[in-house]
Amino acid sequence: MTEEGLLSTAEARQRWEVVLVEEVKKTCYIALPMMVVTVSQNLLRVVPMSMVGQLGELELAGTSVATSLTNVTGFSLLFGMAGALETLCGQAYGAGQYQKVGTYTYGAIICLLFVCLPISILWIYIDKLLIVLGQDPLISAEARKFSVWLIPALFPYAILQLLMRYLQSQSILLPMLWSSVIILVVHVPICWFLVFWLGFGGAGAALAIGISYTLNAILLGVYVYRSECCENTRVIYSGDVLPSIKEFFRFAVPSAIMVCLEWWSYEIVVLLSGLLPNPQLETSVLSICLTVGALHYYIPYSLGAAACTRVANELGARNPKAAKTAILVVSVLGAVEVILASTTLFCARSVLGYAFGNEKDLVDYVSDITLLLCFSIFADTIAAILQGVARGTGWQHIGAYINLGSYYIVGIPMALVLGFVVHLNGQGLWSGLTIGSVVQCVLLTLVTCVTNWEKQATKARERLFEAGFIDEE
Repeated sequence: MTEEGLLSTAEARQRWEVVLVEEVKKTCYIALPMMVVTVSQNLLRVVPMSMVGQLGELELAGTSVATSLTNVTGFSLLFGMAGALETLCGQAYGAGQYQKVGTYTYGAIICLLFVCLPISILWIYIDKLLIVLGQDPLISAEARKFSVWLIPALFPYAILQLLMRYLQSQSILLPMLWSSVIILVVHVPICWFLVFWLGFGGAGAALAIGISYTLNAILLGVYVYRSECCENTRVIYSGDVLPSIKEFFRFAVPSAIMVCLEWWSYEIVVLLSGLLPNPQLETSVLSICLTVGALHYYIPYSLGAAACTRVANELGARNPKAAKTAILVVSVLGAVEVILASTTLFCARSVLGYAFGNEKDLVDYVSDITLLLCFSIFADTIAAILQGVARGTGWQHIGAYINLGSYYIVGIPMALVLGFVVHLNGQGLWSGLTIGSVVQCVLLTLVTCVTNWEKQATKARERLFEAGFIDEE
């Protein structure tokens, strides 16, 4: 090779290294604040649960059942539908169509507020649903009280999720971080005051959640209205909002299905564990696995959010090579993180159970199932990142089909066979979920690898410019 050729190769390598370093910085700038935001918002529902647990077994049982059911029937649905804005706003912002970012957000708020209405009606009659499912009437009545007082939380939660996606698509993360931390600090005394000082019990815990979501939504709303950072994307209501609703629903429905199918599968398996011999031990161990997996999931979810934002922005800007670079960087970061996390978890398997109880049976069982938990965490990490890529690209419908097949055609049937037919009990149920998660990971990887990114960039631009409302810039 000539001297000029060696020089050009060295320069190309140096440019590539600079590009990778810049992409790592952009990814971490999004992912790290998102970790704090997701943990803080999850704690808004965990803190009331811990306080209600001090009131008695009935209150705790009713609140636990209500929390599980409201997550499945309400919060998971709104959270999933809000993911449509990650596609629409992210690509619009990347394409420089700043007015559309605000227009899509207004349309999405209108949509989700209407979706909250049937969910509210369902929660009012949640006790009757629980009795039909065989739940104790006293627990059902306590669950209904919590659910009814939680209804006011639905509407600000919907708005909050959409404002977060609006800001995330523009890589405006610090306001979300600070507002989430501030609200969490305020939430603890509010919850204590309502639960214990005023004696509202479970109803006070639900009311505290609603107050905190409302305050958080107000803080972000004020920031969006007043900040210069949102000046280009801030839109006063216009006639373009109503046409944007159809486009929002086009992505919101498959996005919700993609999220809910995965979310519900874990709830189903935990419920099935109650049918096994020694259900108290089996349910406790699977709940521990679910808790540990959920705690770790904040990291890959945040990396997935970074992948979603970067991919959507670059596709909107018609930079498919930059989108592929973003996917590569996030995937490598996720792989390194999950290897470290899984190794640490496996090395601590003999003492992990003591974090949840001192019974020898529980500690030994947790130690035995930790290897399976490590496998599921690894698969979930890759899948969470690639689902972020799916949201950024706009093929949530493919993700929905993959989750349906992975968990409901493969995962849960395998869990039933291994748990009840092969008699592996709780390990069998979790093994089935792990198999489903691995299938999901493999399928998402294949789809990502065969995607024509030039074509996706073209489709993103066509979607943005065919809608008929284009910025003059």
